[in-house]
Amino acid sequence: MSMKTNAMRILDKDKIPYSTLSYDANDGKIDGMAVAEKVGRPPESVFKTLVTHHEQNLYVFVIPVEKELDLKKAAKAAGEKKLEMLHVKDLQQWTGYIRGGCSPIGMKKNYPTFIDASAEHLPEIVVSAGKIGMQIVMDPHQLANVTQAQFAELTK
Repeated sequence: MSMKTNAMRILDKDKIPYSTLSYDANDGKIDGMAVAEKVGRPPESVFKTLVTHHEQNLYVFVIPVEKELDLKKAAKAAGEKKLEMLHVKDLQQWTGYIRGGCSPIGMKKNYPTFIDASAEHLPEIVVSAGKIGMQIVMDPHQLANVTQAQFAELTK
């Protein structure tokens, strides 16, 4: 078993069941659709973690890899007038994670987190384990509990 990521340690500590999937990232294909294909899961069950901000306030959105975040819906969910995507170069500083290995679990702070409503009825979803090449499979409601997330309509 490879090294546990911070996200896995948090799930272990909270006794939340999960399993892991790993994939080869050496070809540089780490976008969500490529990951879904590599781990052999339908894209609607594989979710990407996007970080947005309004001034100094950060918000985390977990949406299916095949979808695009609707910033208007996201802002509404977050109770902000508008949101912008956090610049990739700022991701690690704020979250502790890098692009392609950004888990909604175990960021530097517990930022307000929202999971796309499409996850609510899925038995399990796949999210990043916090490093490139590794994914966590878990119950979306348990993901919501551990990240104190709300389900919301977030995609275009």
